[in-house]
Amino acid sequence: MPWEYEPRVFPIGFEDGEPNKFFRPDFYLPDDDMYIEITTMNQKLVTKKNKKIRLLRNYHPEIRCKILYQRDYLHLVVKYGLEEPDHLDEGVAPTRMPGRPEIVRLEDRGERLTG
Repeated sequence: MPWEYEPRVFPIGFEDGEPNKFFRPDFYLPDDDMYIEITTMNQKLVTKKNKKIRLLRNYHPEIRCKILYQRDYLHLVVKYGLEEPDHLDEGVAPTRMPGRPEIVRLEDRGERLTG
């Protein structure tokens, strides 16, 4: 599935008609024409991101954006067999994507090597 990391910034706050607050969703899925924002268990960050999504929908109703919470992330990790359910503790935020790291060298121009 093709995706882009933080490809676009949206103005979500204005002062005197000029943008002064911005939101950059984490991912864009071009095949679905949808942006994805991922958040953690830290309630302060969750509240802040929920507010940004509300503002995005207010100022840019044509933009589709979905927020994924930690429970959604953990569900996908288990669903696709990247981790066993008993290895996941919902109280601990993930520090990296599961699975083997992928090494990409610029000189390979996008050819991916697994290490």
